[in-house]
Amino acid sequence: MIDKFVRSVAEALADIKDGSTVLVAGFAQVGEPRALVDGLIEQGARDLTVVHNTAGRGHEGVAKLIGERRVRKIMCSFARSRGSVLFEEVFAAGQIELEIVPQGTLAERIRAGAAGIPAFFTATGAGTKLAQGKEARVIKGREYILEEAITGDVALCEAWQADRWGNLTYRDAGRNFNPVMAAAAKLTIVQTQNVAQLGELSPELIGTPGVYVDRVVHINVEPPLKTLV
Repeated sequence: MIDKFVRSVAEALADIKDGSTVLVAGFAQVGEPRALVDGLIEQGARDLTVVHNTAGRGHEGVAKLIGERRVRKIMCSFARSRGSVLFEEVFAAGQIELEIVPQGTLAERIRAGAAGIPAFFTATGAGTKLAQGKEARVIKGREYILEEAITGDVALCEAWQADRWGNLTYRDAGRNFNPVMAAAAKLTIVQTQNVAQLGELSPELIGTPGVYVDRVVHINVEPPLKTLV
């Protein structure tokens, strides 16, 4: 019987290794797998490359992971935002590498990685500092730069509902980076707010098929709302 649910966050994250590339979903903390990030901090893996929309806020989640000097490199669209004090401190000390990636390009690089596409040309960033060191090509009179796909050793995601096969649904803006990141990693770990019975989820609502998911842990973040089926 296929059952991808595990008993705890610690069990879900137990074998993440030092030096891993970790894709962390979420947008402005919406759809962010906070329990899994906190669990990664407790788990102890270090020298990580983290791919996330931001470099974190305040003293929690990805920001705390950076503040504890556990991240070697951060790939994100917004390194500085309100409350991003820990990243600024670590970056100023030369203790973290930063790669800025425009948000649409970030999503497409991850999607390309999931689809097995090694690289693609985009006009975004052409003619700017972001294009330095990248192959450029003029296509139909417009300059494009080559962007390489992003894949992860691990993806940490958050779902609204999950069944024991790992089929996932997302709620509103909580979808954001979750589907592409779930598909682009060797090991995909998901925290879900609600548990659905097998066959309960409408195929029309499943945002990530279970084939992409390896482990699921139930984290009841807020009181359950009416199911999306």
